[in-house]
Amino acid sequence: GMEGLGVGSVLLTGCDGGLGLGLLKGLLEQSSPPRHLFAACLDPQGKVGRALERRDRRDPPVSVADVTDPNSIKAAVGKVQEEVGSGGLNLLINNTGTTRRSTLATETAENMSLVYTTNTIGPLQTSQAFLPLLKEAAEAEGQQEMSCSRAAIINISSILGSIEVAEAWEERQDLCYRCSKAALNMLTKCLALEYGSSGILCVSVDPGCVTPPLEQGMQGPVTLEESVQGVLRLLAQLSATSNGTFWDWRGQRLPW
Repeated sequence: GMEGLGVGSVLLTGCDGGLGLGLLKGLLEQSSPPRHLFAACLDPQGKVGRALERRDRRDPPVSVADVTDPNSIKAAVGKVQEEVGSGGLNLLINNTGTTRRSTLATETAENMSLVYTTNTIGPLQTSQAFLPLLKEAAEAEGQQEMSCSRAAIINISSILGSIEVAEAWEERQDLCYRCSKAALNMLTKCLALEYGSSGILCVSVDPGCVTPPLEQGMQGPVTLEESVQGVLRLLAQLSATSNGTFWDWRGQRLPW
């Protein structure tokens, strides 16, 4: 079962569909779901709202219309703070992502800029803004080792961002996406170096080919269910030795 990950409060970005919505439902279905689950989404009245309502939850979805807009993020921090009080925020999952299909021959400055802004700058700004709440959680009474239950930032990345593996070049070049995820992985390392001393764990996770949807034939088709269960299982196992590292949904360590 999923009893492994007991976490008091979670903020999950990019919940409108795909992996984000899957993770939201997966967190709600655990034997001890988070006391506070904040879904940052574009359409709080849509699928996310329905998923949360069915669980009779107190916390409304937090509408972060745009993780690239500092004012939008700041408003979300305020809402989360009101709910969690001095307990802080235990887990921030930066799942917002976008892509544009491209090849090396067709890649453009516009694609590169747009995808980097969402996939790399978005998680940076969200992490910066929620740092005070993550620090509060890390310092809360009775906290021991580093873990996702204590205080953590999980950046949802991709094997396509691995420079060493350079997976699936023949199937999908998508320079803008690859470069943004390689940069996100560097961000994870930087966050780990800077926030680790405050007890905040920072890790990159590849959920498999579920979001954005890819052609089959990369790691074999991964169902959303497999990915969600795998990611949640992984999060329950992460510890201080995982700080600043890259993992996949199967629980395997990935090379940068």
